[in-house]
This record gives sequence, C-alpha cells and structure tokens, in this order.
Amino acid sequence: MNLRKLILLLALFLATGVGAQIQQQSPYPKREFRGAWIQAVNGQFRGIPTEKLKQTLIDQLNSLQGAGINAIIFQVRPEADALYASQLEPWSRFLTGVQGQAPSPYWDPMQFMIDECHKRGMEFHAWINPYRVKTSLKSELSPNHLYNIHPEWFVTYNNQLFFDPALPESRRHICMVVADIVSRYDVDAIHMDDYFYPYPAKGMDFPDDASFARYGGGFTNRADWRRSNVNILIQKIHETIRGLKPWVKFGISPFGIYRNEKNDPLGSKTNGLQNYDDLYADVLLWARNGWVDYNIPQIYWQIGHPAADYETLVKWWAKNTENRPLFIGQSVMNTIQNADPKNPSMNQLPRKMALERAYQTIGGSCQWPASAVVENAGKYRDALVQEYHKYPALVPVFDFMDDKAPGKVRKVKKVWTEDGYMLFWTPPKAKDEMDRAVQYVVYRFGDKEKVNIDDASHIVAVTRNNFYKLPYKDGKNKYRYVVTALDRLHNESKSVSKKVKL
Repeated sequence: MNLRKLILLLALFLATGVGAQIQQQSPYPKREFRGAWIQAVNGQFRGIPTEKLKQTLIDQLNSLQGAGINAIIFQVRPEADALYASQLEPWSRFLTGVQGQAPSPYWDPMQFMIDECHKRGMEFHAWINPYRVKTSLKSELSPNHLYNIHPEWFVTYNNQLFFDPALPESRRHICMVVADIVSRYDVDAIHMDDYFYPYPAKGMDFPDDASFARYGGGFTNRADWRRSNVNILIQKIHETIRGLKPWVKFGISPFGIYRNEKNDPLGSKTNGLQNYDDLYADVLLWARNGWVDYNIPQIYWQIGHPAADYETLVKWWAKNTENRPLFIGQSVMNTIQNADPKNPSMNQLPRKMALERAYQTIGGSCQWPASAVVENAGKYRDALVQEYHKYPALVPVFDFMDDKAPGKVRKVKKVWTEDGYMLFWTPPKAKDEMDRAVQYVVYRFGDKEKVNIDDASHIVAVTRNNFYKLPYKDGKNKYRYVVTALDRLHNESKSVSKKVKL
C-alpha cells in the first residue's frame, strides 16, 4: 500500500471512527426520539375520579402530540405497586389514595394509556422502579403486599423501604413483574430511571451486612458486589423481555453523571454524585453488553453549572454510547429558568437543542416533566411547536434489534365516502410479528415536486389506520400522496404513491 492510500485510509478512520461524531444535521430531522415523562409519584393522579382523570390524560396527550412528542414514558410501578391490573402487586396509592384499593369505576390506566398513545402514533414505555417499596415509612402497605408475606426480602434505609438487591428472590419477583407487563400489554418498551441502590444519605451505609456475608463470596470489595447485584438484575430483565417479545425495548434513564474524572480518567469533568460509585449502576457496562437498548441520561443541569455543566456532560455521553441509542434527558424548568451564558437575553433551550443535534450519536431528547411542556412553562411548548418540533419525526430505528423493513402497502386507492374523500390502502403481508406493519406514514408532494421521503416537512400523518382523510377543496389542485409502512421497530418500507386532485 503506498503512502498516499495509507494517509487517506487514516483520515477516513479518524473521520468516522471512535468518539462522538459532530455533524450538521437538518434542523428538522426525520428520525428523532421526542419523549416525555409522565410521573405518578408526585401525586398528580391520586384520588381523581375515573372520568376526570381519563380526560386529564387525554388532554395531556393531545397537547404533547401537538408539541411533536412521539414517545410517552408513563410511570406504572412507583412503589412495588401497580397503576394497572396486577395479580402480583397491589393497586397504587398514587392512583386511588389507598394502596390495594381498586379504582371505582374500575379501569386500567396502563391499558388506557397504551390505547391512547397508539391512537396518536406515539410509543408507550412502561416506567417501573425496581427496588423502591416505600418513599416514606409512614406510608401504609396493602395487607396483600409482598412485604407482609416475605418481610425478610426487604431492607429499611433513610426512612424508606426497598427490596434487598442482593437477594435472588428480589430479582425473581421483579422479573416476574416485567414478564407480566410484557406478556399482557402491548408496550413498546420497559423503562427504568435512576433509582437503583438508593441515593446515599450522609453518615448512613446501606444495611446489607447479612446479605454480603451470605452472598458476597468471591468479592473482596462490597461496592463491586453491589454493582454485580444490579448487573444481574439488568441482564435478567433484558433476557426476560427478549424471550417474550423481541420487539419490546428495555431502556434506562440514569443519573446524569457516570463517573467524575477525579475518580476515573475516563469520567467527565464534573464533581457530583456518580452512577457507578454511589448508585452502583454500571450503565456503560449494560450498554456494552447489550443488556439495555437505549440510555436517556438525566442531564438536568444548566449550561455553566459549576459542578455538572450541561455542555460537558452532553459531549461526554455522546462519546460514550457503547453503540446503543442515546437520547438526552432534559429538564424543562431548568432550561427556561437559566439564561444562555453567550446570549443572556435568551433561555438555554436554543443552545441545548443545537448541542443535542450536533452529535450523530445523539438521537433525540426526553422532556421532564411532561406537565411543564403541557403548561407551556416559559413558552417551552411554543418553541417546540414553532421551531424544534415544527414537523413530525419518526422514532429512530433500533437496527440491532431488527433491520428488516416490512413490505410495501398494497392497493392504494382514493374513495369518496360519507366521511369525505379518503385514501385507503391494504397492509403488506407479513411472515411474523417482527415483520408486521403497525404504523403508516403519509407524505404529500406537489404534482411537479420531486418525491423525497427523507424530508420530514412532507409528513402529513403517522397513523395506525390504513386510511387517511384527504383535505379536499375544489378538485383543481394536483398532489402526489406517498404511503409507507413501519414495523414495530420503525423500519420503513418502500413507498407507494397515488396522484390525487384536491
């Protein structure tokens, strides 16, 4: 190989190789994760009558859909309880006000949210907290709660109650809960946030001496043993999900700092609590081993924070994805309450969005909390609607799970009905569930316009229906409509077009 070729190959490697790749993306990417967390643990649902709560959730989803959100992360298990019908754990007090008390009139909030999200072309991620049982020891548990059957599986720490992460029985039960959800509900993902071993309280060590004596053989370092306990759970949850429905994703939204550089040369230039050392969550290992399908680090600080600078952390995570999809957890209130250091007349949203979209390894963001978007705090929702989410976006493809696109839609036709002028199509044939079309994308182009389905500005609908109502006016304007199919992991089929006069 001559020297010139060697130099060219080296340049190519450096341009596309290790590390975060900075790129000039379209201001309106066609593929982008646009999530929002809807929590229950803050009590916003507690004791609200069924019909009123249903309407509240519908209003929230309508607002979020209008703001371009395409994935909802909904908390369904805050305290080893359930915001869904479960034979394993009691109804949540965050729903009815009393743990174990079923809602009346009866309904299943998770099933309701799955249906409503899917109607709107949104993913539904079931958010569970693995170990937490009581956020306060003052809370009363239902008589049929697992704690009252097996109190030896649990530990008290800092006025809270937790499953003991060291026990095989704890892991077995948590995996049973995951299996129950995945097998009975059409969820798109199982999601866990930053709560693994509890956040450390000053001067208090986690009370696991007995468990370490019993299960710590082979470990001289208790911190390594604790991390191993969580690692085993994460691996088992991943295996549980894959064994039941290989299209269901498993995602984590960890605390925003993995490790500080002072503790690990590969860590970030930060000075705060750490996933690895304090919560015993080795998030990078999970991604590296393929046990999680996406990460959404909670980078809730502002640009310029002295201990945990947002820009520093975004760049660090962008370089440390371990070949798994990365999205950025965004604090709405922190973003609007802090000025851009380079432009003090503006809040930090423009700069944060520019940072996220500058890196090829970052595939989107998730808003915390969803309610702040709905309430348009600091005109945040307005900014999403008018600028950052101006056009729809499809959820990124998880090609390591499935990279085969579904077949094309068939028999596209335009039909006058009593409901108006409609575009109908027949779903493509499928060999199995992974191959089945579950959504359709409808694009519109002018009669003489070049068809480019990579341009998100032409998307007029993302729908689970096999029809689309055409906006007929007087029949004098010619358009070309294009329809594609999406499978469960958002692989997109080849397109089929139909000319229409509107």
